[in-house]
Formats: sequence, C-alpha cells, structure tokens
Amino acid sequence: MLCWGNASYGQLGLGGLDEEIVLEPKSCDFFTGKRLCDVGCGRRHTAFLLGDGTVYTCGCNDLGQLGHDKARKKPGNLMGHVWEPGAVQLNPSVPFCPSEQVVALDAQNIVAVSCGEAHTLALNDKGGQVFSWGQNKFGQLGLGVDGPVVLSPHLIQSLLGIPFAQVAAGGAHSFALSLSGAVFGWGSNKFGQLGLNDTNENKNEKAQSETLGGVFTFGAGGYGQLGHNSTNHEINPRKVFELMGSVVTQIACGRQHTLAFIPSSGKIDSFGLGGNGQLGTRSTCNRISPAPVKGPWAALSDFSSKDQDFAEQRYCVKRIYTGGDQSFAHYQFLQDSVVPDDFRILDPRRHICTLTFELIQKWLSHAQGRLPHEISDEIDLIFSSACCLNGSFLDGSHPDHYNTSRKYPGVDVNLARLLLHRLSQSPQVSQLVAASLEKNLIPRLTISPPDIEALRLYLTLPECPLFTDPNTYITIAIPFAKATICLKEPPLKVLCNWWSRLEPPVFLRRVELYKDVVVYLLRMQKVGVAPTEQRVFTCFLQTSLKMLEILHSVNEKASQIIQYDKFYIHELDYLIDIRNDYIMWIQQQMYSVPLDGPVTMCKYPFVFDAQAKTTLLQTDAVIQMQIAVDQAQRQNFSSMFLPVVESVNPCLILIVRRENIVGDTMEVLRKSKNVDYKKPLKVIFVEEEAVDAGGVRKEFFLLIMRELLDPKYGMFRYYEESRLIWFSNKTFEDIDLFHLIGAICGLAIYNLTIVELHFPVALYKKLLKRTPTLEDLKELMPDVARSLQLLLDYPEDDVEQSFCLNFTVTEENFGATEVFELVPNGTDIAVNNSNRLDFVNAYVDYIFNKSVAPLFNAFYAGFHKVCGGKVLELFQPNELQAMVVGNTIYDWEELEKHTEYKGEYWAEHPTIKIFWEVFHSLPLEKKKQFLLFLTGSDRIPILGMKSLALVIQPTGGGENYLPVAHTCFNLLDLPKYSSREILSEKLLQAIDHNQGFNLV
Repeated sequence: MLCWGNASYGQLGLGGLDEEIVLEPKSCDFFTGKRLCDVGCGRRHTAFLLGDGTVYTCGCNDLGQLGHDKARKKPGNLMGHVWEPGAVQLNPSVPFCPSEQVVALDAQNIVAVSCGEAHTLALNDKGGQVFSWGQNKFGQLGLGVDGPVVLSPHLIQSLLGIPFAQVAAGGAHSFALSLSGAVFGWGSNKFGQLGLNDTNENKNEKAQSETLGGVFTFGAGGYGQLGHNSTNHEINPRKVFELMGSVVTQIACGRQHTLAFIPSSGKIDSFGLGGNGQLGTRSTCNRISPAPVKGPWAALSDFSSKDQDFAEQRYCVKRIYTGGDQSFAHYQFLQDSVVPDDFRILDPRRHICTLTFELIQKWLSHAQGRLPHEISDEIDLIFSSACCLNGSFLDGSHPDHYNTSRKYPGVDVNLARLLLHRLSQSPQVSQLVAASLEKNLIPRLTISPPDIEALRLYLTLPECPLFTDPNTYITIAIPFAKATICLKEPPLKVLCNWWSRLEPPVFLRRVELYKDVVVYLLRMQKVGVAPTEQRVFTCFLQTSLKMLEILHSVNEKASQIIQYDKFYIHELDYLIDIRNDYIMWIQQQMYSVPLDGPVTMCKYPFVFDAQAKTTLLQTDAVIQMQIAVDQAQRQNFSSMFLPVVESVNPCLILIVRRENIVGDTMEVLRKSKNVDYKKPLKVIFVEEEAVDAGGVRKEFFLLIMRELLDPKYGMFRYYEESRLIWFSNKTFEDIDLFHLIGAICGLAIYNLTIVELHFPVALYKKLLKRTPTLEDLKELMPDVARSLQLLLDYPEDDVEQSFCLNFTVTEENFGATEVFELVPNGTDIAVNNSNRLDFVNAYVDYIFNKSVAPLFNAFYAGFHKVCGGKVLELFQPNELQAMVVGNTIYDWEELEKHTEYKGEYWAEHPTIKIFWEVFHSLPLEKKKQFLLFLTGSDRIPILGMKSLALVIQPTGGGENYLPVAHTCFNLLDLPKYSSREILSEKLLQAIDHNQGFNLV
C-alpha cells in the first residue's frame, strides 16, 4: 500500500514517520501479509477493510468517526508523530484515539467502507445493509435522527430492502449505488454536491439522482477539484472533458482533490488542492486540471515485458483511494500480473448474496443428508433479507435494466419462477426457506419501502411454490398479502403499475393463488371455525379478498390483462349461501358495521360467476317485491276508511292482442305502479288458451321486440357493417316507446328470459354508468373507428394539412346531410397534432351520449324502473348483455349431457342415439334454428346450455309425423323414427317451418 498527503493525525497509518506532510507515495508496512479489500479516507481519519470482513480505523476521533467510544485525550505536543493501526497513542496534540478494529461491526461481514470529512459508512454482505457513524450535523448519516454525533455504527433503516453494491461518503454527504445503477444521495448540499440541480442546504432523506455514464463531477470546485480547468461550482453533474480520450476505470475524491486512474498508461491523474501534498506531484501547488501522480507506474504494454529487473521496479495499481487530504494506492509488482479494479464492473467479492443457479445447485447437492450449517446459514441469509431477494433475478437483457423505473422493475419473473421451483426439489431446503420467510422476511416488510427497487420481491417471491401450498397459506401467502395491501399509496401504485405489465400467464398465477386461498378459507368456515378464532379467520378472508380486489382493479385499468371471468370463484355456489350473503351485504350498507364484522362476498362482486349473479338478481327481485308488497299492505291496513285491506296481486299480468302488442303493453305498464314491475310476469294472449309456464312469456318478448325494432318506427339506426343498432337521433316516435323498451329489457332480466336486442356493449356500459370508449365505437362503426385510430396513430406533424378535419360530424338523416358541431364553434376549430385526442373523444361522446341523450335517458329510466338496485352494480357490461340477449357460447355436448328423457326414451335408446348423431352433424345455423324452434331463441341464457333443461319424450302417430316443440317447457315430442335419414328429413322440416308459439 502506497500513501501520501496529510499525516498529522495519524490518518495515513504510517509508523516511524517524522513528517506531517508526505509529498510523494510511501509504502505502509501495516498491510504486509494482510489482504486489503477497501480503504475509506476522511479528512482526519481512515478506515481499512481487510479480507476477513473486519474494519480498522485510525486518525482523529473528535466526532466519533472511528466507530468506538474511546475516551478523548486532551490536546498535547505531537510534533513528529503519526499513528499506525493498533499503535499506542503518545502525547496527542489533537483529540484522537488509538486506531483499532471497529468491534461493533464484528458480527457483520463488511464488503465496502467509505469515509467523509468526519463520518464513516460500511456496507455488509447481508443484502446490502448500510451502517453509518460519526458526525451527523448535516444529516450525512442518513439515520433520520437529530444530534451532531453518533459514536458507534448504526444501521440505516430507511435504506432497508434496496440491494446496494457500493457506498461513498463525501465531505458532509453520502451516496449509495444500487445493483441496478441507481444513485442515492443524502446530507449537505450547499454546493450542489448531491447533483440534484439545487443547493438546498441539507437533505436528511434519501434522494435518487439520475444514472450517469462517463466521468462526471459536481459540487464545490473552488480549488479545481472538479477538473474542469476552472474553480467554478457545479450543481449538476458535468462531464470532465479534460479526461476525454482516456478510459478512466477508477475515481477517488478527497476533501478538495480528486484522483483518476487510467489503466492503459497505468498512471494516476490528480487535480484540486495540493497544499498537503495530497496530489502526489512532489509539489504543494493546486491543479485545476488533471496532472500525473509521480511514481513508477506500469502501463498495460509493460505487462508483456520479460525484463525481471524492470518488472521489480514497476508498480501495477490495483486500486486508488483518497479522502480528506490523504491518498492511497493499493499496488502489486508487475511480475505478479495484477489486474486493476474496474469500477465500471461490479466486483463479485463485494457482491451481496443473491439467489443463483450455482448456489441452488450447491444446496441441492447436500439434500440427501443433513444440511451443513454453512448452507443453512446461506438459505436463512437470503430468504430473511429483502435486500438479497431484491438483488436477485435481475434482468440484464432489458434495455431499461440500469434505469429501473415506475414502469419497469428490472427483474426477470420467469427466471425467478425457474430458480424458486428448483428449490422445491429438496424438502429440507423448502422447510428452511419457509421458516425464514415466516419468521424473518415477511414480518419485517415495511409499509413504506425506501425506493422502487425495494418492491421487486413483491413480484418475484410469489413465484415460490411455497405460496401455492395450502399448508403455508396461513403462514406465508396471507401474511404476504397483508404486507402488500398495507403498502402506502405511492409504493402500491408502483407495484400495481408493474403488475399491469406482467405477461398474462404470470398475472393469472397471482389471481389463481388468492382465489385458491379464498376457497381454502371458505371450506374451513363450512367445516366450522371456533368462535375464539372467528376474528382471525375473518381477517384472513378479508385480506385475501382485498388482495384479489387490488389485482382486479389493475386488470380493469390495464384493459384486461386476463378475461374478467378468470376472477370468478365457481365454488361459491356450494361454499356460501349467496342469498343470505346478499341480505347481509344490504344490511351492512344500511347500518354501521364494525370493520372486523362478517365478510360479505357481495363486497367483492368480481368473484361471482354468472350463476351466482343470477341468484343475486333473483334474490334482489324477491326482496324488492316483498318490501313493496309489505309497504302496500301496511298502507292499506293503516287506512281507517277502508273496511277491508285491498288484496295485492302477486304477479304482473299482461293481457295483450297479437295485432296490437305494443299498444296493449304500453297501456298496462302505464297503469302499473312501480311495485308491479318487480313482480313475476304472466302473459295472456287474447283469445288463446295457452297457460304461461314460460313459453308464452318467451314468445311475448320475441314478438314485442321485433315490433319495436321494426324500421317503420325509425327509432334505431341499423349499421350494416356490424349488424348492430343504436338510437337514432332523428326519430318522430313518442319518447315513451324508448321508456317501454327499457322496461321490457328489465322485465326480461327479472323473468330470466332472453330477448333479441342487437345493441353494442356500449349500451350496457351506459346502463352501469360507465363511459363508452373508442373501442366501443370499433364494435358499432368499425370503419369510422379505424379512421379515428389512424388519426391518433399518425406519426407526422402535419395532421391539420393531411386530414383537413374540424370539430364537426356529418350524418345522413332521411336523405339529407347534416353537420353537427362537437364543441361550441367546432366548425372554426381545426384538428391538429395537439388536439386530435380531444377530437376523437368528442366524436365518441357525440355518438354514444350527446346525440341520443333524451332517448337513452328514457330507456335508462324504464330499465332501472325494473332493475334498479344494488345488485345491478355487481355485473360487468358483458354479463348484463348476456342477461338481456343471451350469448353465443354454444356447447352442444353440454346440451346433450343435460337433456332429460321421458317415457320409454333413455340416453341409449336407438331413436335418441340417431337423434344426437343427426343433430351434431348439422351446420351451426341449423343448430341455432333448432334452439329457436325449441326454446323461442337461438341464443344461450347466461347460465349456459345446462340451464335450457331440454326434455325429449316419445309420441305416437308413426314416422310420418314431424317433431313438435312445447316451447313453454323446452319439451320436444320426437316420434320413433326407424332410420337416420327419415329423422334428419323430418327434423329439418320442423325447424325450417317453425313460426310462432304452438300449443300442442
């Protein structure tokens, strides 16, 4: 070790030296036979890190910078004395203590040290934990505490969780470099030395600065220590152009001087204050631009020299250090073929522990016998440390890896999955991992991590197979979810942003995990939970559901990473009483309920599948009807003028004529009270004897919707390209008709009958008070929407000249062309690069909202007159659409599987076997015609094929008769045909000539 500069406080660690200033490099014998790993240089003190992870300090200790509490000595005569590590202090002239090991760090394996003017930093291997001690006047210790001095090493709690690779202390400020290249600075900023584009005096909290490339300096420059050939201060990082042309691999900064190592020449350049010889130029002059340190340095070209004498006289610099007014150079002789350190490359010896293929393989190689303590300690170290896990699985292939941001976490989740799954090959290793997660890591997760890098484990850790083991749900998966949902808003927002960019299979695994946890807990509840454990159980269930709620919110904002039905928990149908759950949910909203009260699944409607929501809808209908009937009875009973309580009809009766179905229906509904809309619907066609067991009601909806949607009314505009309809903004029909259509849709839902209504999903969004978007316009008007998308995607700057648009829309109405302004004075506002998004939004708003507002409002009022209530909020727009018009998710095997048979028919009867052979061979359109023939609609109810409950029974008359459909009951009369050909012919005749409702 070579050293030079100020030695008056013993900070050079030299023994037997008479000078207070060393002008050129001298050898320090203390390190003979020792492996030196790092040196930190303060203004009056120095810290040495040895290969065994121990730290020694020497020099002045007036502010506790040596890291121990030795008594201060009174100033005395020290002329001619300097102090080496471990030496006895004699006649001190300033307050300082004998140099010795920092015993407070004895339990730590330190991998890096750095010293400021009067403070010291140390970095350990346990996930990159940073310790600090010494002067704290400017917050340079980062401990978040007041007080000018801290005498012994303290862990910087606010940095926990960030994997650090390097620490650096300036005069009264500090820096830490993460594995991803993020630089954190804190402390004094009087001269802008934190590089944050300001000179605010102190920064007591960590502030992240930008990632840099090349040699940059900033801060105080009064002695030329910035190397810019000037004495100006710099508040922003500025590149040292005087070093351009040379590849610099090491930089070291003193109090007011700087060293730079250039491996090609093997030389050290220095600049700044030189009054104490710290520049090593054999002079005490200052330098405002780089000048060489005098010494027998070996260049790269000298490495091939075979001259033994020459090799023994040349020093190969391993590493440079400087601080205060002193400088050090760790060297070896040319003959040792040393390779200089390169600060641009992470030194693996100073790397924190992370999970790697090699480490896992080492653990698994011992899996057959008892694990050695060394391996047990390694497992516990990594899985107890947020830093270690946050430093693992880094994605170096991604271009943004060295700029980890709110959009990109810098980790490879698939790599994490691969490595963590390898651990499961050994039960012993898995048990140790589980113990570390349960006892150490998860309980210590903080609600406010110091930086986004500390959030990475929230992405990677759930890939561990332990999370999906039901035996660890209570100890790992649920506590981890608790830590996640308790994060403060800013870190949770970042995490949600990362989640939104996960691949669908990865995101789905998170969802499936906590769905499984919920099912596990509900099964426990069904078996029975002890009263004493009920509160804990409730907390567990609520935590898991809230985790799913956050994931669902992310999925919605990201326009569905996965389909919304992936959140459905189909087991709810038999795990909970959905009706009671809904009633309890309503009661909780009406009355104040404690936070730890019973969990209602209705609070998390995204987990309900179509069957569960249908049950809720039926429950809501019954509740609303019962409430209304009870109110009517109480009102009648309270009236003293009526001798008898007026009876309340339990059904809404519609008596209509086929030839005037719209007028008759409107007349009945106009006279009906709001309560009547909630009642079960019974339809009677005048002069017809059909008993409405469902089939008459089906035909009623079919006929009235056909009539209302007939083009003769002009109430709706048909779009040929999409085969969909939307409200016509130019109609001469009574607005009450739109109210009627809304009510009919509501009645169809409440009576579980699907109707033909070819609206886009935008209608159901609006019914649920959601805003239609350009994506909805693509469904209704594909050509127009594509043009608008082209406008948004146009890459050039000449939108106004290329598209020639203004804020208007042109429409054809009854053969006439009309122009409507999208905004006030829209004709005079040209669409350009800056306002094109406003134009598109205004266009979409015009089509779906402004142009049809009165008509839709009437439709909305009629619909909500029937379907108003909390239950509607539980539906997705697509689900509400399926409730109204059914869906086209055909599963013909499911239809056959759930068909029942009467009489002599059974599944293996020859006629039945022929029937299904013929049916499955039909083209799709014919199968849909069969559904229309049998059920009155060619669409599938929201509950699927099984809910159709098709019944087939034999009938007499022989093969000359056609099959007959009893639409009321979804019942098919099927004669016993003797051959496939005859059955096929008769079935096609029946479904091709079906029209209207038939009573057989």
